[in-house]
Amino acid sequence: MSPRLPYPVLRRAGLVVLLALGSVATFAADRHILLIAGKPSHGAGFHEHNAGVQLLQKCLTGVPGLQTAIALNGWPSDPRAFDAVDAVIIFSDGETELKHPALADDHLAKLDAVLARGASLGLLHYAVEPAVVKGRPEFLRWIGGYFEVHRSVNPHWDAAFTSLPDHPITRGVRPFAIRDEWYFNLRFVPENKGVTPLLFARPGPGTMARADGPHEGNASARAAVASGTPQTLAWAYDRPDGGRGFGFTGAHYHQNWGNDDFRKLVLNAILWLARMDVPIGGVASSVSPAELQANLDPKPAVPSPATKK
Repeated sequence: MSPRLPYPVLRRAGLVVLLALGSVATFAADRHILLIAGKPSHGAGFHEHNAGVQLLQKCLTGVPGLQTAIALNGWPSDPRAFDAVDAVIIFSDGETELKHPALADDHLAKLDAVLARGASLGLLHYAVEPAVVKGRPEFLRWIGGYFEVHRSVNPHWDAAFTSLPDHPITRGVRPFAIRDEWYFNLRFVPENKGVTPLLFARPGPGTMARADGPHEGNASARAAVASGTPQTLAWAYDRPDGGRGFGFTGAHYHQNWGNDDFRKLVLNAILWLARMDVPIGGVASSVSPAELQANLDPKPAVPSPATKK
């Protein structure tokens, strides 16, 4: 297990740069992406933001013309981390300013300036949920949709993706099924204009087993499940200003990065966000069991239901 650092770091091509030191080297590359990991949360194996972005960076190593940087444990402390960046991907908790790196302080305004010059944005899992009073208009404008409390829901269920649309992000991705905390009944831009559903499935009645609550259930979600309406769980967004956005509601379980098709879709999306050509067969990568266990945050294990007191 790699040691955790108490402050954000930026990694470029295997070189660790401590942002707290106030100096960031510049690197020449055709495209630059910045992967931001939120602070640790949940139990072991869940919401492994730091390990997740490092795994994605490892899988992108060797892609010609791509330079990746990562910020661990939250928002980069040096604003130069965003210099010349073509795409920003955030994998973090959401819902409040304390949890979501983009919602704290003036970070929405800073991110808006980065996107205004043509950069793209991808949000993974809980990061698609803004605060009720902060971030909703921006998320809608930047990625075309978001998780809306008292409308959207977050059950754990087995989603079967039996067909995939023709899109650069789906290249080489085969139909697959996997259990995750897949969010649905999301809020999208009017008429879904510019939104391309990438992963969609029909939630079963079991997804509505919980009582109504801000994330658990509501009349709108229950009606959608009862009608059998396919739900969008991951999507691409072509912004009216020419920028690009990507939303992905999975990745609650760290082990799911070991699924080739699950992982390939996100890797393809990163290239697409950076305006790079996605290979016909998608981004090729492999992840070993040891690599899945690398860089995990030191968290207490979550007891199984049978052992909970």
